[in-house]
Amino acid sequence: MNITIHMSSLPHDDPDASLAFYRDVLGFEVRSDVGQGRMRWITVGPAGQPDTSILLAPPAVDPGVTEDERRTITEMMAKGTYGWILLATPDLDAVFEKVQAGDTEVVQEPTEQPYGIRDCAFRDPAGNLVRIQELR
Repeated sequence: MNITIHMSSLPHDDPDASLAFYRDVLGFEVRSDVGQGRMRWITVGPAGQPDTSILLAPPAVDPGVTEDERRTITEMMAKGTYGWILLATPDLDAVFEKVQAGDTEVVQEPTEQPYGIRDCAFRDPAGNLVRIQELR
């Protein structure tokens, strides 16, 4: 089999703030931006990697999601426990400095983990955990 990861999704509750974080702070390209107001689906991805994208989507818009489920999703997003993503870079310190300068909530400064990985973590504007791992 030949399978690749084409797109992953993360929820947003403020499309403009999420767009600014992924475009301006992380330097991702905007590939599409459809919808209006808070009901926008924004596709972003790393420059030079056109086959890999993140869809920033409004949460719980599926008509099959109940009101109780919507409330739970909203509560989990507010706590930062709903969505997360793991990114990687060869220069973790430079990326950390740039992201931290973007007035982003730092969850963990660059740390050598006991399992052999060096990484850091932030929260995006929707509360999603963004871990960035150093490539070695």
